[in-house]
Amino acid sequence: MHISKLVRGLLAAVAIVSFSAHAALSEDKPLRIGVTAGPHAQIFEFVKKIAEKDGLKLQIVEFSDYVQPNAALAAGDLDVNSYQHQPYLDNANKDRGYNLVSIGQTIIFPIGLYSKKFKSLDQIPNGARLALPNDPTNGGRVLLLLQSKGLVKLKPEAGLKATPLDVVDNPKKLKFIELDAAQLPRALDDADVAAVNTNYAIQAGLLPSRDAIAIESLKSPYANVIAVRAADKDSAVLKKLLKAYQNDQVKQFIKTEFRDSVFATW
Repeated sequence: MHISKLVRGLLAAVAIVSFSAHAALSEDKPLRIGVTAGPHAQIFEFVKKIAEKDGLKLQIVEFSDYVQPNAALAAGDLDVNSYQHQPYLDNANKDRGYNLVSIGQTIIFPIGLYSKKFKSLDQIPNGARLALPNDPTNGGRVLLLLQSKGLVKLKPEAGLKATPLDVVDNPKKLKFIELDAAQLPRALDDADVAAVNTNYAIQAGLLPSRDAIAIESLKSPYANVIAVRAADKDSAVLKKLLKAYQNDQVKQFIKTEFRDSVFATW
């Protein structure tokens, strides 16, 4: 009986070691990179060429929302993702029990307010309907932008995760409509104003530097990051990937391709 238990224990230990060795990241197989469609995908297609010159192969997988790339990374279906800012990652870890970490910054998308009806914030009437993202971090980000423009006042303790419930002063009596971030460009047909993340704005043909009636300052905590599983964070392969991304050629590509709407943060 004791021998049987010992054998089972040894077999289990061997299985764990074998799995760990198999799961380790290596240059022998492509790194699976999760991105959202738009700028993140475009930039990583450019990074892919640089990485391949250094012997690193990348497989880029596009997603249409903000939830699945972290779920896929945590489940082991991806090795890396690149689409979110640090506050969003922190919130995902807390809410969903993930153990994901950043290995470096990439770009920042200053979030903007857009309207098909008004050309400036001054024109926004009392009772206007304002659509904003329904996730805690991006919704809070928009409310902080509105506060910086004098449109609302928030509870001092609300911080980065402010919600419409934290609004203590709303002079124009704005009506907040919370939607999935990917749906916000379409909300412009119905809402008076919509706050749209830049990756979705660009996909919808909106240029923040040209079309936004208000835009976030670059001095914000919302720099995007490359996220990995905590167990992989010291991998030599990932250090090689980060070096390929944080490259002067990539910085120039971003500047040329996105015309003052997306900015490198390294």
